[in-house]
Amino acid sequence: MTTKSLLSVGILALASFAVASAKSYDIALDNAVKAGPVQLKAGSYTLKVKNNTAVFTDAANGKTYTAPVKLDNSKRKNEQTAVTMANKKGSEVLQSIALGGSHTTLEFNN
Repeated sequence: MTTKSLLSVGILALASFAVASAKSYDIALDNAVKAGPVQLKAGSYTLKVKNNTAVFTDAANGKTYTAPVKLDNSKRKNEQTAVTMANKKGSEVLQSIALGGSHTTLEFNN
């Protein structure tokens, strides 16, 4: 095996490890809520972060919704996943999600 092909195999192995270790978070919404440009119904979702995008997968039907987010990294680790919402013009909007076990908080532009 040449050095070049050995390097390619190593890079491929590292890339697949990164994909396999992608963290997901389970969240439950008691009410319908707007997350950026997306309207989410009440229910359970799995949340994954890809670059500057939050990907919500509806646990009931597997449908996915994406919303742009700003990633805020703090020195303090979030102990649990926490959803912050506000009422704007009579409807619930998602302001942020602190990702449990990480230093990252997702901020939504509503």
